[in-house]
Amino acid sequence: MSINENQPKKPLIILTGPTAVGKTALSVKLAKAVGGEIVSADSMQVYRHMDIGSAKIMPEETEGVPHHLINVLEPAEEFNVVRFQQMAKEAMEGIYRRGRVPILTGGTGFYIQAVLYDIDFTENEENTPYREELERLAKEKGNAFLHQMLREVDEASAKAIHENNRKRVIRALEFYRLTGEKISEHNEVQRNRDAAYNACYFVLTDKRERLYERIDKRVDGMLAAGLVEEVAALMQMGCTKDMVSMQGLGYKEILSYLSGEIPLEQAVYLIKRDTRHFAKRQLTWFRREKDVIWVPKDEMGYQEDAILHFLTDMWMKKRKEEE
Repeated sequence: MSINENQPKKPLIILTGPTAVGKTALSVKLAKAVGGEIVSADSMQVYRHMDIGSAKIMPEETEGVPHHLINVLEPAEEFNVVRFQQMAKEAMEGIYRRGRVPILTGGTGFYIQAVLYDIDFTENEENTPYREELERLAKEKGNAFLHQMLREVDEASAKAIHENNRKRVIRALEFYRLTGEKISEHNEVQRNRDAAYNACYFVLTDKRERLYERIDKRVDGMLAAGLVEEVAALMQMGCTKDMVSMQGLGYKEILSYLSGEIPLEQAVYLIKRDTRHFAKRQLTWFRREKDVIWVPKDEMGYQEDAILHFLTDMWMKKRKEEE
């Protein structure tokens, strides 16, 4: 389902920001204020049985606001940006039919971009022989070897994709082999498309030291809430490290601990460190995006009412501009 360019652009609110900044609670307040429903732009909350490590909103926290794309897949199922885009657009069509506003909430910038600009993903054949060859190389020679291969053909992608993100490294190499085009250049063209929606793109931020403190506290809270037990239960269900669902922060480290590869203290250290690095990369991503409305919590005195008023005021102004 592509966007009809001759139709007036439909309304869309985006509320994003780095992990642990406080998007979830604010999104519920915003949805209640504007008559919205929430579409999760999170690569982990889509999975069932993965509540603690994904910081998933609990039913009692939704305050009756409908949430979409949460608890809809089993951990063994594949989930990627193409599938997300399809599912999100389907959910949004239902929201529009009900006369409500979709609020795309979450920290996966690429997912948000895919919906906002209605990016055309040229789907190449799944599981090509070249992909299988790359996966074999990764197992034999490691992620760093594959990452160096990418650096040689597409340095911009190598800088943007961490070497441990094997799936995206393979996808970039495969794209180059099949099309002769660098995926970084393809993505840049897609990024410069006009937005397909009449959107307010809010990015919630905070001072770095405060954000990092929140991340550390969140990880401690996850452990206290039973993260290790949650991952152990997933292992009992047959979940393994090579599954997409198990690549999420918190899950792969605890899997390493439960497999006897590292002590728990090291797993916790890695989760905190890598989550801080992830938050930094998220902010770098959002700084590259067009038409972002920054919402600095510290400059608003951490006053939730003032922040909510700012969001709703900006949204009303945006709607009036389009009338």
